[in-house]
Amino acid sequence: MKYQSRKKAFILLDDGTIFYGKAIGDDGTAFGEVCFNTGMTGYQEIFTDPSYFGQLMVTTNAHIGNYGVNKNEVESNSIKISGLICKNFSFNYSREAADNSLKHFFEQHDLFGISDVDTRALVSYIRDNGAMNAVISTDLDNIETLKSQLSEFPKMEGLELASAVSTKEPYFYGNKEATYKVAALDIGIKKNILRHLAERDVYIKVFPYNAAFETMAEFEPDGYFLSNGPGDPKPLVEAQLVAKEVIKRNLPLFGICLGHQVIALANGISTYKMHNGHRGINHPVKNLKSGKGEITSQNHGFAVNKEEAEAHPDIEITHVHLNDHTVAGLAMIHKNCFSVQYHPEASPGPHDSWYLFDQFIQNIKDS
Repeated sequence: MKYQSRKKAFILLDDGTIFYGKAIGDDGTAFGEVCFNTGMTGYQEIFTDPSYFGQLMVTTNAHIGNYGVNKNEVESNSIKISGLICKNFSFNYSREAADNSLKHFFEQHDLFGISDVDTRALVSYIRDNGAMNAVISTDLDNIETLKSQLSEFPKMEGLELASAVSTKEPYFYGNKEATYKVAALDIGIKKNILRHLAERDVYIKVFPYNAAFETMAEFEPDGYFLSNGPGDPKPLVEAQLVAKEVIKRNLPLFGICLGHQVIALANGISTYKMHNGHRGINHPVKNLKSGKGEITSQNHGFAVNKEEAEAHPDIEITHVHLNDHTVAGLAMIHKNCFSVQYHPEASPGPHDSWYLFDQFIQNIKDS
């Protein structure tokens, strides 16, 4: 596609600020919460991560699409971001393992995106002013109409999105003859989480976001897992009830990202919307129990209240984010339960935190 033939497009932020660029494909309009990811690689995994549902993704890496796409590098069955905002979009790719171009992948999933944006200026603006709703569009003649529609677009705070990405029916993953069985609550689960569990001799039954504990218990699992996912954790009342029931029975429980926040809420610890979330594959975390540092993959716009966690008699903070000292991991002192705010399945991103899956399996063995 020639540069000159591409249509002019824009990003309109909730506060009225406008940035301009070029449409990656045909005419389009997309609404969402604008956020940025600092990862240098792994764009396909990022775009298909259910935790990003409802968000307009700004990539800080200057080149997107340069290594194409591969059918084995997806985290769900479709693209989950609402739209893409980038600096340079590669319509051609140069990787032997690629199945197709990112442009073709976008066309398959009807995703609209904008490139040729001054992403350094945009990210700097979001960093200073906070994550906010935005619209990207080629409809330059109707900016005022889009402004009006944007003002009515729901804010992320208080928004329940797990139901939009969760499985509709339970399904199984892994070897039926595996040594261990885990019941996983899908509030936006990534495929690589299931791969990691299956590789550790686990047979998983994945349940919809609103499944009751009694339904999950019929599987007679050895442990329970609460997945990552999008949106505000507070509206996930059913998931919190599952966590409370598992904790009450002192059964092995592991939570990642949104699941981590659900476990905090189940213990009466509040969560809050961050000024800017953590999104990238280069976030430093300190394990307070081992003293070791970890470079982690993260994607969340909400966090656990640190003061309340520190004051809770049955909770210990196990990990902290070294950039802003927010809570990155929790464990219950007298219960078989722990959680982390980041993504140990690390897809995309570093493998420093794979040990957490081994810890979960060890907890199952010990129980």
